Amino acid sequence: MADSGLPSHHADENVRTRFSWFLSGASLITSIPALILMTAHVGFAGFASENGVTLLQATFMVAIIWALPANIVLIGAIAGGYSLFGAAIAVGLSSIRLMPMVAAFVPEMRGPKTRKITLLFLSHFIAVTAWVVGMERLKHVPRDMRTSYFAGLGITLTLTNTLVVAVVYVLSTDFPPMVFAALFFLTPMYFLTSLWGSARDRSVHVAMVSGLLLFPVMHSIAPAYDLLLTGVAGGIVTMAYVHLAKRSAAG
Repeated sequence: MADSGLPSHHADENVRTRFSWFLSGASLITSIPALILMTAHVGFAGFASENGVTLLQATFMVAIIWALPANIVLIGAIAGGYSLFGAAIAVGLSSIRLMPMVAAFVPEMRGPKTRKITLLFLSHFIAVTAWVVGMERLKHVPRDMRTSYFAGLGITLTLTNTLVVAVVYVLSTDFPPMVFAALFFLTPMYFLTSLWGSARDRSVHVAMVSGLLLFPVMHSIAPAYDLLLTGVAGGIVTMAYVHLAKRSAAG
């Protein structure tokens, strides 16, 4: 009886349309990671308002830049009087961290007939929340339906948080600054625990621990370049660990 049920299950999965899988991905907007991301964007809306960024600019940043840390870096650069080139460099450096995430995620999302233009479009929506949720859920989705599923997740996350920023921005005068600060803090804590739990290799744990330990040191040495130096130093430590692990396994 068990064997007879298995083909039926696969048949049901194959019958589902792309739009059905899109809606399944979109339904994850009610998941805990998505809700935490929305609370962080509540904090971002207040941060943007307090620094003189207009409603149109704030919502445009969320929709087009998308990654929340990059948006915060951009507002910090604007408030600090950076030139356009300097602000672009700061945002670019903050977003380099997403390159290995995209490189790891795209093969998981690619189906046998997926077009490159589709992957290029969907890569815009790959940020930490979408990456963590996607890496956990895509393995349960038929490969030829994964782009539709992730499109539902990524597009819905982006549009919803853009709307959250717009609404909160209008109402920001009614929120005390401490509330915005507390909501900001939720997101990095969630990202840290999620990335730790979703890591598939010990080297990821080494990279995270080395980054946490090295950041205070780098900040005391060069506050203006602390994140960049921490990434470089943490990467060297992780590469050294991977090299030693391979040698130990080979020996």
